[in-house]
Amino acid sequence: MERTAVNPWPWSAEMGYDQGVVVSGGTRTLYCSGQAAMGGDGGPRHPGDMAAQLALSLENLEAVLGEAGMSLADLVRLNVYTTDVDLLFRHYGALASRLGAAGAAPPTTMLGVVRLAVPGLMVELEGTAVA
Repeated sequence: MERTAVNPWPWSAEMGYDQGVVVSGGTRTLYCSGQAAMGGDGGPRHPGDMAAQLALSLENLEAVLGEAGMSLADLVRLNVYTTDVDLLFRHYGALASRLGAAGAAPPTTMLGVVRLAVPGLMVELEGTAVA
């Protein structure tokens, strides 16, 4: 698979994400459901703790990717949904550093929402990966 970053402006790459990515030669595409701070038993975790919820959401996304034989490096799209954009931005560096360590800079959209599917959840990560 070949990935070509598309960045008409340098600012997004400096923030750790690409404006677009052209993927060619990929043979498998994984569309991930939104991953939130849910435990293995299906119950929500870390009420009121954005940092912990973001970390667990990312771990859950990595678990789905891993089950498909992929990793964060294979992400070509990341959507981030949050009930508190300002609070999420205070902890966003943790997500950006994990993506950076994996060599990933997927095109990303962050949206503030009134609530997520399960009460108490504050952040949800939805990804698309190609390998």
